[in-house]
Amino acid sequence: MRILIASDTYHPHVNGASYFTQRLSHALADAGHEVAVISPSTDLSNTKKRWGKVQRYGLRSFPIIVPGFRFVLPWVINPAIRRALVEFKPDIVHIQSHFFISRATLNAAQKRGIPVVATNHFMPDNLTHYLHLPKIVTEAIHSVMWRDAARVYRKAKGLSSPTRTAADLVQPQLNQEILAISNGIDLARFNPSNDPTPAQKQYNLPKKPTLLFVGRLDKEKNVDVVLRAVAVARKSVNFHFVVAGHGAEEVKLKTLAQTLELEADTTFCGFVPDELLPSLYAAADCFVIAGIAELQCIVAMEAMATGLPVVGARAVALPELIHHKENGLLFEPGDSTELAGQLVEIFTKSDMRHTMGKKSLEIIAKHDINLTLEQFEQFYRQALNGRATV
Repeated sequence: MRILIASDTYHPHVNGASYFTQRLSHALADAGHEVAVISPSTDLSNTKKRWGKVQRYGLRSFPIIVPGFRFVLPWVINPAIRRALVEFKPDIVHIQSHFFISRATLNAAQKRGIPVVATNHFMPDNLTHYLHLPKIVTEAIHSVMWRDAARVYRKAKGLSSPTRTAADLVQPQLNQEILAISNGIDLARFNPSNDPTPAQKQYNLPKKPTLLFVGRLDKEKNVDVVLRAVAVARKSVNFHFVVAGHGAEEVKLKTLAQTLELEADTTFCGFVPDELLPSLYAAADCFVIAGIAELQCIVAMEAMATGLPVVGARAVALPELIHHKENGLLFEPGDSTELAGQLVEIFTKSDMRHTMGKKSLEIIAKHDINLTLEQFEQFYRQALNGRATV
């Protein structure tokens, strides 16, 4: 198949939707499909470049105040999208959101009779979390956002989301089936056999039990909650906290670590290159995720594939991955006291960590990227023959 993927975020953007789109595009290309991606360019011009086996069409974009992200002007991108469709001649188009690029690509493809499917990675909380508005106002904004997303997704021949929970969030706005297709994880790359030594040397990690967080250091990730829990838990048990990633909250979090007297017990790695990530997970004994807007959580999946127990917030789709008292523990979002108690339990019971880590491997097996790839291939074939189901 000739598959064109449209995404408003792609490499080098650092977020879950970007990583999913990168991995899907390359996996499809490795499976023998002809794959192209339409996404923001990295400068002020339209670009056309090869990235491995994937053809990239970059749309003229502009930097915004959020580091590492760029935006496009809707009225500027249409000619470049039309040219890409004429040149690449896709059999099917797969949009990754309802935002400017995806929306414009869907409209242009449908005018040419090209089938379009969609995957939703969007959650309003990722935007409204920063506004600090009254609850009633926030809920009204969420409703408007979901209705806008639904208007776009109704035009597609099929819609998927990475989890059943994610599908159920948008379902009330639509009168069609929404398929749950996991983002998938490369189990050959993330596994318990990986060597922790490169990451330990690179970041000068101490030889003691290690708690790991990987992700954007943005407000909705609630890393401050984890730091406060670590400060309490460290009074009862000895472990080290590693924070991998960067974002708008980075300076505040480092300041908080100093205030909590955690400087000697916390390592801020900054952005970790992709090639070092498997080693960093292997250097950890437990993974933590406190975010409240996770539609699946790729980093939790990478940790589970490495055989780690996961402690996470009981929010959105995280309970689909983290089965309480089986492969990890769940705490109420924002409750640093409950999290502190769970960290004490995790780091005082090595047998429990081992048992939970084995269960993580069992749970993550059904998220193998090869299974995800098969489901998307079937998704595309069904769309070519009518409405898509899996």
